[in-house]
Amino acid sequence: MLKLNVKDETSSLKAVVLGTAISNGPTPKIEEAYDPKSLKHIIAGTYPIESDMIIEMEAFCDVLKKYNVEVYRPEVIKDYNQIFSRDIAFVIEDKIIISNILPDRKKEIEAIQYVLDKVDSNNIIKTSNDIHFEGGDVMLWKNYIFIGTYKGDDYKNIITARTNIKGVNFIKNLFPNKIVKEFDLVKSNTIANENALHLDCCFQPVGKYKAIIHKEGFRDENDYKFLVNLFGEGNLFHITKDEMYAMFSNVFSISNEVVVSEKNFTRLNNWLRDQGFIVEEIPYAEISKQEGLLRCSTMPLIRD
Repeated sequence: MLKLNVKDETSSLKAVVLGTAISNGPTPKIEEAYDPKSLKHIIAGTYPIESDMIIEMEAFCDVLKKYNVEVYRPEVIKDYNQIFSRDIAFVIEDKIIISNILPDRKKEIEAIQYVLDKVDSNNIIKTSNDIHFEGGDVMLWKNYIFIGTYKGDDYKNIITARTNIKGVNFIKNLFPNKIVKEFDLVKSNTIANENALHLDCCFQPVGKYKAIIHKEGFRDENDYKFLVNLFGEGNLFHITKDEMYAMFSNVFSISNEVVVSEKNFTRLNNWLRDQGFIVEEIPYAEISKQEGLLRCSTMPLIRD
């Protein structure tokens, strides 16, 4: 049996689900795009090809194994995108919460059924279809659960809005001893560098008390100020709109000391090293064309 345990974003990682790019399928049609960055690359003819993405994901897998992390991979479904395992489920404490994913992606959860079979069924949480959340919007820090959402009246028309207030309230009720703080995120179906697809696209803690942040990713400046006050201005690495577009905040922590980052994120990687982190640089620029990066590709199961 797997004894799930995830209480923050950065403690020492012991077991994780890492997505797969094998049999990723053909380039989607324009009308099949789920986000503006993928749409841009489909139109431009620069959408990533499977062989390049496999190389990037295997480089990530090699780094995880270097640190003795147990890595689970989804069972391969033919011609089906299974890269972003963070979207389909996420662990809080000893519970795995199954997302109500976009309908076209329902098969992704079936591909990790063999992992779910190792979990106590009482700790597998499912919800009704009107309750929406994806793992990229859910982040643990000390006694907080941070949740990205979208509070606009046009929620149902915004394909990049993945977590609703019903989802926020569901998690509040599930973890009454936690402080659940939601953040209203900037969304765009069409402009990629003005779209915070998930909370981890504009914010993420690293180490014990530092974080990466993009101020303009928050619709309400008070949400941004809340994080500045909580972490302290000097502990935050501010990223630009173009750096958000490149997914600078979507790195992945193997521990409080080790961060996996994209090799082209020079400004960020230098800052991380200046703060004392070990930075494991890997190529991930092709996968980023789908508006997801390292955190998006992982679903931590156990952190010590």
